[in-house]
Amino acid sequence: MGETVKMRPYARLLTMLGEQLIKDSRIALIEIIKNSYDADATWVKLSFNNFIDNYSILSCSNIVIEDNGFGMGIDIIKNHFLNPATPEKLQRKAVKDTTEKGRVIQGEKGIGRFALMKLGRRIKIITRAKGENVERVVDFNFSKFDDDFLTENGEHKTLFIDDISVDFEERSPQNIKVTYFPLGKIQKRSRESHGTRIEIYDLKSSWSEQKVKNLYYDLEKLETIFFDTDLEDKTEESNKDSFKVYIYKDKEYQNFREDYLNKLRFILEEKSVIEIKSGIYDEQNAEFRFLLNGVEKILKLSSTEIKGLKIFREWFKERFGDIKGMLNEIKTDCGSFKFDFFVFDLTPQAPPKFQLDKEDKKIIKDHRIYLYRDGIRVYPYGEKDDDWLKIDMQRGTISAGDFLSNDQVVGFIKISQKENPNLKDKTNREGLIDEGNATGDFIALLRIILSYIRQKPYAQYKEQLKDKNAQDVFRTEQIREDIEQLKKIVQEKHEALNLAAKIEKEYSIERRYLVQRAETTEELAGVGLSVETASHDIMAMMGKAMSAIDALISDMLSGADLDREELQKEMQSLRGMLSFVETQLKDIQLLFKSSKQRRREIRVKEVIAKVERIYKRSLKKEGIDLDINEIGSPLTAKTTDAVLLQLFLNLFDNSIYWLQQTAQKQKKIEITMDGNYGKLIFSDNGPGVNKDDAPYIFEPFYSGKGEDGRGLGLYIARQLLERNDYSIEIADLNGDLILNGANFVINFIKKED
Repeated sequence: MGETVKMRPYARLLTMLGEQLIKDSRIALIEIIKNSYDADATWVKLSFNNFIDNYSILSCSNIVIEDNGFGMGIDIIKNHFLNPATPEKLQRKAVKDTTEKGRVIQGEKGIGRFALMKLGRRIKIITRAKGENVERVVDFNFSKFDDDFLTENGEHKTLFIDDISVDFEERSPQNIKVTYFPLGKIQKRSRESHGTRIEIYDLKSSWSEQKVKNLYYDLEKLETIFFDTDLEDKTEESNKDSFKVYIYKDKEYQNFREDYLNKLRFILEEKSVIEIKSGIYDEQNAEFRFLLNGVEKILKLSSTEIKGLKIFREWFKERFGDIKGMLNEIKTDCGSFKFDFFVFDLTPQAPPKFQLDKEDKKIIKDHRIYLYRDGIRVYPYGEKDDDWLKIDMQRGTISAGDFLSNDQVVGFIKISQKENPNLKDKTNREGLIDEGNATGDFIALLRIILSYIRQKPYAQYKEQLKDKNAQDVFRTEQIREDIEQLKKIVQEKHEALNLAAKIEKEYSIERRYLVQRAETTEELAGVGLSVETASHDIMAMMGKAMSAIDALISDMLSGADLDREELQKEMQSLRGMLSFVETQLKDIQLLFKSSKQRRREIRVKEVIAKVERIYKRSLKKEGIDLDINEIGSPLTAKTTDAVLLQLFLNLFDNSIYWLQQTAQKQKKIEITMDGNYGKLIFSDNGPGVNKDDAPYIFEPFYSGKGEDGRGLGLYIARQLLERNDYSIEIADLNGDLILNGANFVINFIKKED
């Protein structure tokens, strides 16, 4: 016959809820102080009593935490405070999630008080509820138990939670009553007649002056340390001083405060090269909105600037599978949130306005990206050693260029219980619970916006820093002119004149050598990019051919009778595959150096036909229509097959890539050749060249594709054309705009000097 039995937890659960669950004494104290915040306290006094030099512990050392919160009544103490995992705050929040002062209630799990057990074995709690004339004392004396509650006074016992008793008394107010109360360095005030005092004895953790100082800095960052950028947040900022923690050693106030917060704010406002402010991720509209260096910017998840980021595709493909056809339907589960980011240039090449000294860099590196929920910090996010967004890991293992380093970004994220109910703290207060899609979406979105900042605004900033003067000197051969001027000045001084002539000769030799090396390197890089572009279909076809050959060999070795007619069909199919590979390789062969040395008059349409063959399968797979139009006489160019192949391989590759990012049904590439004017327009109906990218797309290592691009294709195409006195530009005239996407104009008429 069955029976019903009750669960009865062992007393050692108290150790797991407190000492083992909470990471360290710092987090334990912060958890206790957050309870004071929930109790509407305006101040907390934290005292380290009877410690000696460098906070070394004596047997009489104790820690006292006192506040002026609303205190605890008899019902709260007996029916909630003494019961682990009480739902009291959770139930209170269901009715009203704010306190009388308008603070959003932080706790809800009902175990934060057991953080006390991380600090000491005896805890005395003295509390007086607001409006009551009685003081209540709860005395937890666990000194007689071992840390796992397996022995009592050295005697082994089987102890359950309900075997553990605490002393409780009610008395007339002795500690919490109106009295003279110094607070801080210069404040003198009366102590309110309500609040809570916690005394901790038989201490477990070790302390030091640096550890206490670090605790102070942690408490300073409990509420946001950042200036706020909208009216609602400025209201929060005006209330910041309504909650303050004061640290004492015995009766002496410990004034650890330095002016670092003002220094930090100055650095954020004056020294950041990229400033993202008033940032909002709007979940309903699936878009980011923010001020980029003061200019309003809107980025939809469906925009090409976001879709081109690898982190976007990796996460949402994992979430939704094939995202090509549903880019405008992507939704997230984390809720809307706010953000600000400040990006710094730590290199010596930063402009004088943004240069940082040693102290500035130290302040920046002491901060990361913080997370605040309803104005209160979520730990450990923001710690200088915490890589919660996995940015340093990504930079170290995959690509350092995809993200800014943690050292050069300071920022904060603001979430709320109302807007982000699915983002919940772990029980051990070490970050967010990773369950469902909410936390994954949240972190992915942050990584996406940070990757965008690195790939676009920061990359553009670095491009603007390039020494254009050095490029001009090289292009105009200013050094030669300077040498000629020097020779005129020293023309009667034979030794100096001879030296100037020697320098001129050596400079000419070195310049020819370096130019030749640069051109060869660019050509080889272009060949590499072009071969990589063209090799995808070749490798796919080779894979099919190898599979077909393996199947034939297996059938022949099986000993079974062979169907000669089917064998003939398989062999013909295999020959077709190899013929495709041969044709592709013949076209690619034109890229190599032996072909590059022979310039001749080439009909451009013939080269386009070769590239079309290479991309035939990709065009068909993506449903892209290709139109080739000729105006006037045939368009020709005096160059090599390799130059034109690299040009059109790059243009086709770019167009196909961007057309893949669009959900529109009719995808099109149109090539218009005008032989009369020696001009070709290559256009598509994709998203087009972003106006922010336009000034940089022909610069080396800048790519509008984000992590997918190397930033060399268009740069090399332009370099190769310019060596033939030809040019490529983005179309900016109405007559040159064929389709509503990207339009490139290639001029095959030699430039006039």
